Amino acid sequence: MTHSTADLWRVFGRIGLLSFGGPAAQIALMHQELVEDRGWLSEAEFLRALSFCMLLPGPEAMQLSTYAGWKRRGIVGGLIGGGLFVLPGAIVIALLASLYVTIGELPWVQALFVGIKATVVVIVIQALIKVAKRALTTRRNIGIAVTAFIALFAFAVPFPIVIFSAAILGAFGAMPVADTVKAKMNWGRSAAIIGAGALIWAAPFAVIHAYDASFMRDIGVFFSTLAIVSFGGAYAVLAYMTQEVVSGFGWLTTAQMIDALGLAETTPGPLILVTQFVGMLAGYAQGGLMPAALAGLLTLWVTFVPCFIWIFAGAPLIDWLAGRPRLSAAMASITAAIVGVIANLSLWFALHVFFDQLIQIDDLPLRIIVPTFGSIQPLPLIIAGIAAVLLVWRGYTLLPVLGICAAIGLLAGLAGLPL
Repeated sequence: MTHSTADLWRVFGRIGLLSFGGPAAQIALMHQELVEDRGWLSEAEFLRALSFCMLLPGPEAMQLSTYAGWKRRGIVGGLIGGGLFVLPGAIVIALLASLYVTIGELPWVQALFVGIKATVVVIVIQALIKVAKRALTTRRNIGIAVTAFIALFAFAVPFPIVIFSAAILGAFGAMPVADTVKAKMNWGRSAAIIGAGALIWAAPFAVIHAYDASFMRDIGVFFSTLAIVSFGGAYAVLAYMTQEVVSGFGWLTTAQMIDALGLAETTPGPLILVTQFVGMLAGYAQGGLMPAALAGLLTLWVTFVPCFIWIFAGAPLIDWLAGRPRLSAAMASITAAIVGVIANLSLWFALHVFFDQLIQIDDLPLRIIVPTFGSIQPLPLIIAGIAAVLLVWRGYTLLPVLGICAAIGLLAGLAGLPL
């Protein structure tokens, strides 16, 4: 059964506007809208598509929305489904980033962000617990997670190497399992879509090359790379992204990076929209609002165009992929490694939020940061405790908790308390 384009705009527009709260809440919303209320997907189709999207790099909820649109009206429907999932949040991020770079240095704004940063620490730890419960079901997976954490935190091993190593270990390190492929492949169609999509994805680089815009080239290449390795959602790549944009390129400070995540948590759409915020801040530092806008648009393009390519090329092959147990084993190992990645991110955020002074130890191969314990910050600790009580014990949703904790930080700043 097909549906009119107007139906798709209305339904996916509603999903995009209401998609707060991260992937779990977004997937639940889509299940309600697409399976229960309208029957656009059967329960089995929804679950198979969700499993497929979780195998892909990029935000699984956005790709699930793209698949649902593709299922109704082909590529046009997929563009509507995925595009409307991203667009509302992208508009809000653009407005927030513009306000941030113009008023972010004011003392009351900085006080407000103390509350947001403290809440972000709790949010990331919550994400860690949820992923760990799902992924660490065997001793082997626990070992992979611990190894990934140590590799990242103690030795600064690059994120892509950690993920690639986990995939190889999963695919070839376990007991061999025979494939049970029954569905036929249409490799030619998928290859054509990937080829055409790659050309579309790379189109901005022709303009960048013509103008020899080295900063935009760096933005495009870095966030293109990030889009390819972003298995496990935004939390999994945040530490890698932070390391590169803060220490590698010097585009943002650590404080700005944590602010970016806090603001991205308040918007609808996928959390990976934090990349747009980062791109805009980096562009603003290069020359003001126009470079910020261009960098933000380029970041959106190279982040989300691959998501459409994966779906349009791979969605017809879902039944084929379901019969590849080695691929499933590789993804299980990647998910386990992501627990270690998010644990590293949690500790990194906590150290930077709760301590004023950190020491970098570079005694190769060891590369680790340790806090100066006398520099502990009491106010963020107190606010984080309040956030944990509200989110975990009282069961509040994310947006009210962010608002409450931001207000506590603001009031503390106006009262003259040390931040």
